[in-house]
Amino acid sequence: MSTGADISVLGVAGSPRLKATHYAVNEALEYAAAKHGVAVDYFSLHGKDIGFCRHCDHCVRKRQGCIIDDDMGDLYPKLLAADAWILATPVYQGQVSGQLKAAMDRCRALVAADAHAFRDKVGAGLCVGGDRNGGQEPALLSLLGFFVINEMVPVGGGSFGANLGAALWSQDRGAAGVKADAEGLAASHRVVDRLVRMARLLRRARSVENAE
Repeated sequence: MSTGADISVLGVAGSPRLKATHYAVNEALEYAAAKHGVAVDYFSLHGKDIGFCRHCDHCVRKRQGCIIDDDMGDLYPKLLAADAWILATPVYQGQVSGQLKAAMDRCRALVAADAHAFRDKVGAGLCVGGDRNGGQEPALLSLLGFFVINEMVPVGGGSFGANLGAALWSQDRGAAGVKADAEGLAASHRVVDRLVRMARLLRRARSVENAE
């Protein structure tokens, strides 16, 4: 993670490949760092061993994290450290990837240990489809719902193009397709602008609250 900035943004690429989604989330992070001077960090689910939540309730009974010992152990501290998240996913059957869904479900372990672990972190979604209208919005709604459930503050990019988050079109050409999607990248930048603004507002609000 880069240092010396007031807030930090974590991008999580929930794709099993290092192609369109990998490019899109890194482009968003580069934009955030260059325009807003924030610290950025990146985590890819590519090649990671992340098992499904077994609903064994170990995390609820013990309140000491997840009993499964896998690569979520590398992601958990990043999720806790960041002020804001960009969760990025390819669209599979109109929904988030199985890899990202497994990681989202496994976040239950952190919330079981501390019900407010993610409170007031800011979350935004970035979804990449092979078609222009390839299920990006249903996938974005799933991400927004996840943020709400976990006491986070969900953001989109505002009306006219980025309502629920960033919807990008790969044209099934991987990174090259996303790079050519000027409309999708513009939406991604609007989402990042909103994400950073909200994270800074919340940090200021916490400073005032702590000073009282």
